[in-house]
Amino acid sequence: QVQLVESGGGSVQAGGSLSLSCTASEYSYTQHFMGWFRQAPGKERERVASIDSDGTTSYADSVKGRFTISKDNDKNTLYLKMNSLQPEGAAMYYCGADPRSWIRGVGCLKVDAPYWGQGTQVTVSS
Repeated sequence: QVQLVESGGGSVQAGGSLSLSCTASEYSYTQHFMGWFRQAPGKERERVASIDSDGTTSYADSVKGRFTISKDNDKNTLYLKMNSLQPEGAAMYYCGADPRSWIRGVGCLKVDAPYWGQGTQVTVSS
């Protein structure tokens, strides 16, 4: 059973930065499609960023140029560096993993990915 554990959430003022981490219990899953979604109260879970096993990344338009997704396979860890955070970025951030081979053709993690962490809260004050 894959376990994903997020950390690094917290409170920040608008314009500030935070770095999130997600550690996977199974090494092989850092070799698959991984990514970050977020969900604000009353809203649907939305894609933030994804990274393929070969390191190819993709981002939601709302975070392009401000957020960076990366991973360290030796540490079984996925990262999300968030700069210039705005109040609309306040949400619970979830790390996900998808071992299905066809997801590479899609090019980004989807909300029905089979593995998710419990989330880490990000609060942004204006």
